[in-house]
Amino acid sequence: MKAFVMTRYGAPFQEVEAPRPTPGPGQVLVRMAAAGINHADDRARQGEFKALFKPTLPSVAGGELSGTVVELGDEVSTVGGGDEVFAYTGVVRMGAFAEFAVVDAEALAPVPHSVSLTEAASLPVVALTAWQALVTLGKVQPGQRVLVHGGSGGVGSVTIQLAKHLGATVITTASSRNADFVRELGADQVIDYRSQDFVAELAENPVDLVLDTQGGETTHRSFEVLRRGGLVVGIAGTPDPALADQAGAALPVKLALTVLSARLRARARKRGVSYRFLFIEPDGQALRTIAGLVDDGVLQPVVDRVLPFGQTLEAMRQMLDGGTRGKVLVATERDGS
Repeated sequence: MKAFVMTRYGAPFQEVEAPRPTPGPGQVLVRMAAAGINHADDRARQGEFKALFKPTLPSVAGGELSGTVVELGDEVSTVGGGDEVFAYTGVVRMGAFAEFAVVDAEALAPVPHSVSLTEAASLPVVALTAWQALVTLGKVQPGQRVLVHGGSGGVGSVTIQLAKHLGATVITTASSRNADFVRELGADQVIDYRSQDFVAELAENPVDLVLDTQGGETTHRSFEVLRRGGLVVGIAGTPDPALADQAGAALPVKLALTVLSARLRARARKRGVSYRFLFIEPDGQALRTIAGLVDDGVLQPVVDRVLPFGQTLEAMRQMLDGGTRGKVLVATERDGS
């Protein structure tokens, strides 16, 4: 089978012919229809997570896919052969950038009925990020105010929709070109990040939660727009010690993250707010809930472009170049999308 493999940290992904994998107990083999291209794939390639999550190299890259179940391992009863499924496999197992992928059964869910198999591949990472940020960590309630940085991107576009469904007032940063687009998704207020200062715009009306997709100075300045007790959830910035606990990392790693994030956490405490770094985990049960929200019309996938699977490296380059509206996918079959 064709696959794109991470051979060593820092090296480009390599296109190879690899043997078709075999599912073990609690696993299934999925014929990949489409795979999502994510910043985390490139960050894993660069070795950013190697102290926390240690895949065995060489390893097939990619963590997000949709496809059809073709073989069941032992002790699997939740899906059957021929079922169409979608999943986030995580940064340890990975495996999505291949024509066939082994997936833990507990990480996958049936695809929503209302979208194509290709479109379904755009959902696991962004929808789990939105769910774990707003529901698991943020516990967002009706009437609260949520700021989403980068609302036209893959994560931002789904987070706007979910926050609106949860009853929040949604503010987002976006370019003027994407202002109408994010309003259609449910944003109540759009701040043009090129011509407006989000801190000044929200000075008189702070928010309860910020989803920070940018990192760096944006994280620090986001503390200034939170009410006391509010929360910044970061997905691109500085990891905090809780990530070491999540990964089961050794004490030296936790101490290193404690030092690395000390200034950021101190700044948050000084303002009476909190900071959490979110590193999503595979969660088939949450994906089942998300599929229901898609079929109910609450969430819609946002796909910028679909490239052939053979152009995975080009798709990665285009995603990293930025300026996309929603997700970049690669597909072995177009599935009518």
